[in-house]
Amino acid sequence: MSSPLAVLPTRFGPQNLSAGHTMEALRFGLTLVRHGETKYNKEGLLQGQAIDSCLSEAGLQQAEAAGRYLRDVSFSNVFASDMLRARQTAEKIMQQNSSCLGLQMVCDPLLKEKSFGTAEGGRVQDFKEMARAAGESLPDFTPPGGETQEQVKERVKLFLENMLQQMGAEHWPVSGRAAASTAAEGSPAEGEADDGVRGIPVHALVVTHGAYMREAVRFFVEELHCSFPSSWDKNHMFSLSPNTGICRFTLRTAKEGSRFVLLGMRCVFIHRADHIKQDSKGRAK
Repeated sequence: MSSPLAVLPTRFGPQNLSAGHTMEALRFGLTLVRHGETKYNKEGLLQGQAIDSCLSEAGLQQAEAAGRYLRDVSFSNVFASDMLRARQTAEKIMQQNSSCLGLQMVCDPLLKEKSFGTAEGGRVQDFKEMARAAGESLPDFTPPGGETQEQVKERVKLFLENMLQQMGAEHWPVSGRAAASTAAEGSPAEGEADDGVRGIPVHALVVTHGAYMREAVRFFVEELHCSFPSSWDKNHMFSLSPNTGICRFTLRTAKEGSRFVLLGMRCVFIHRADHIKQDSKGRAK
């Protein structure tokens, strides 16, 4: 089933529209965060969708560390998978961020982890051996009853479409004009928590899962032509983010009639885990 996501190539931006069809641009940030560690993560077991586990003690500490790292980053919307480990992570981040005080977390089943079917609850190592026996790479392998990459991608596309329409409707036009005028387009990452979103008042925090994030990043790069520094390694980009790993993107959208369409997308940083390293150093002292 095809997604309703409306994407316009950058060359079809406002300056190239025919007379009578004007569009103003809205830029906003998108920060993806993987949930914190669970007991299953620690023991090398697959969770997927059937196992709705809570965060471990280490996972709670990771979520708190992510919250401290992001505490001065402004968010206008918060979305999370409806699975417990993602909701707990989002709550920990929101509790330490003043911009989230009046926000309501939207729990969306479209953000659920990829289903691993009959492999859920089993060892990750066994799953790898199943893929090897089938002659497939790990991301490409679908165990019986599991979701294919294409099925996960369809969920990513639908979530992105829904998010575009919701955020566009909520923040157009005042926030959009502010975002377009104050944010520096294409500014390089400087290792700061607010890289890429400084001066952008419209910014979504999305807390989800490792395999889901991997499929999302692949979709952004391969099908939405998301730009990223030429020095980056695609194998690293498409790898599994660590627990509470952070990926950030900026999106340019425009209003065409009553709908919002995507003009372009840029990756600011990928799988950042500075907060985990800093927290580990702090606890070691």
